[in-house]
Amino acid sequence: MIYETLNERHKDFVQNIKIYFNQKSNITVFKKRNTIKRIKFEGVEYIVKSFKIPHLLNQIVYSLIRDSKAKKSYFNSIKIEEFVPEPIGYIEFKKFGLLKDSFFISSIFQYDFTIREPLTDKYYSNKDTIYKAFANFTNKLHNKGILHLDYSPGNILIKENSNRYEFKIIDVNRMLFKKLTMEERLKNFSKLWASDEDLTIIIKEYAKINNINEIEALNIALKASKKHKKFKNLKKRLKGKKVVD
Repeated sequence: MIYETLNERHKDFVQNIKIYFNQKSNITVFKKRNTIKRIKFEGVEYIVKSFKIPHLLNQIVYSLIRDSKAKKSYFNSIKIEEFVPEPIGYIEFKKFGLLKDSFFISSIFQYDFTIREPLTDKYYSNKDTIYKAFANFTNKLHNKGILHLDYSPGNILIKENSNRYEFKIIDVNRMLFKKLTMEERLKNFSKLWASDEDLTIIIKEYAKINNINEIEALNIALKASKKHKKFKNLKKRLKGKKVVD
């Protein structure tokens, strides 16, 4: 067992996370490849993400070569603490030296919606204001040399307060920290799966903030978005799944 937490008062919670995770009183937030639950400890609710046990090759890789997703989630969160829900800790369980179960624990960010809702609802209220605020938030990330490699709608949480919007990002185990080129920054919007109309609003604001050529910025961002959609839809066709425009 390998673990770390920022606060000693969470030590019992982290060390015994398997017991807490399996309590029937928990609320399951997400269950697919990984499982996410809301869990109460000492009267406070936390978000706990249980990562799927990797296949044998990745068990070896995560044990000997790379950090586990849980560990990366924790330490990446510490690096970018102002942009994420507060990190609490992580823990790994190994058998014969190979990674098995792993968990990442964070505080709960009481968000109202994700960026997916305005992106998928043509008549969503205050879309332009939300998109411009989102462009400013993304610019702050990029200016700090933060590139979220899975910058997709479900990973961008938004809290509304009197027409002002606070953003947090989640699922941060895949990140790059470097000085970003403008092309890298603009291509980072491609995984939003935004319509050309919605992406244009975002990119125009982003170009304005950075005092760059709007037409060139739109060309890079829209081209990257179309390329991403084409690639994902090709994978869906090959798997016999429904294609989404």
